[in-house]
Amino acid sequence: MRTFTLGQTGLTVSRTGFGALPIQRITTEEAVALLRKAFEAGITMYDTARAYTDSEEKIGRALSDVRREIVIATKSKAEGYDELMDDLEVSLDNLRTDYIDILQLHNPKTMPDPDDPSSAYAALRKACDNGTVRHIGISSHRIGLAGEAVRSGMFETLQFPLNPLSDGSELSLVEMCREHDVGFIAMKALAGGLVNDVGAAFAFLRRFRGVVPIWGCQREAELEGILELEKSPPSYDGSMEKRAQRQKEELGRDFCRGCGYCLPCPADIPIPNAARMSLLLRRSPAERFYRDEWRRKMDRINDCEQCGQCHERCPYNLDPPTLLPEMLKDYEQMYAAFHQQ
Repeated sequence: MRTFTLGQTGLTVSRTGFGALPIQRITTEEAVALLRKAFEAGITMYDTARAYTDSEEKIGRALSDVRREIVIATKSKAEGYDELMDDLEVSLDNLRTDYIDILQLHNPKTMPDPDDPSSAYAALRKACDNGTVRHIGISSHRIGLAGEAVRSGMFETLQFPLNPLSDGSELSLVEMCREHDVGFIAMKALAGGLVNDVGAAFAFLRRFRGVVPIWGCQREAELEGILELEKSPPSYDGSMEKRAQRQKEELGRDFCRGCGYCLPCPADIPIPNAARMSLLLRRSPAERFYRDEWRRKMDRINDCEQCGQCHERCPYNLDPPTLLPEMLKDYEQMYAAFHQQ
């Protein structure tokens, strides 16, 4: 497994990282087996968050005995000092460790005030002073805020979506991080499932020195596929670039990335998948979406209260109440066609 130094942190991490959001969807036994397989294959970078239900606990159960051999990044949505300190204590307990390598502010709406003693950022500084946190990072889906965070000098790492669908402004963040010696943690390597060419995505990301993609895996076959690519990384050649360009043209700019910041929905609509259902049905393994469970979930779109909360929260300025009826209509047609086969 190839390694590199993650920006100014000085941390040595594997070029391939493990994104632990999906392991909240599988049993503890399955997650432990998957995490051990990743570790034994040489993956040393693991990213999780307090918001990912039991993801931290599963990492702690699987990897606490090799704690000094891995790098753990987690996140807190806390906005205040006490809240972040509480989150930190829970994370330490869940992960069965006495320190966090990188603690990241989790997609804040605004940049923190570095001089506010009651802020979550002040708590991060205090945690660094007492040794329970080693490095401070930030995750974001907002291009403007991400750039501001890199230039501020307040953070040692940035976590931001990066994949073959990224545009020029998003790619410029990679260079900005390099100039400021800020480590780049790449999330959404497959754009939440919309990029269906894993090899092309892997090759695209491997072009950037100093970037560690965190591949979200919940099945052994998914992990094995990434590990095979790691053994012999493909080159991002002209053919792959053309394939990526075609995907960009097919999707355009106004598509849901599946970040989930629109939730919770008062009508319990599963907005991240519902708002891009047409794309998921055409671009990813779709059988599960044709089951009765998902039919019922999609029907909740009819219960939309038009409250506007999802639009306000969306970092990409999408308007789910406008998108959702179109997706429901398309879904109903494809659902009927599937069950007539």
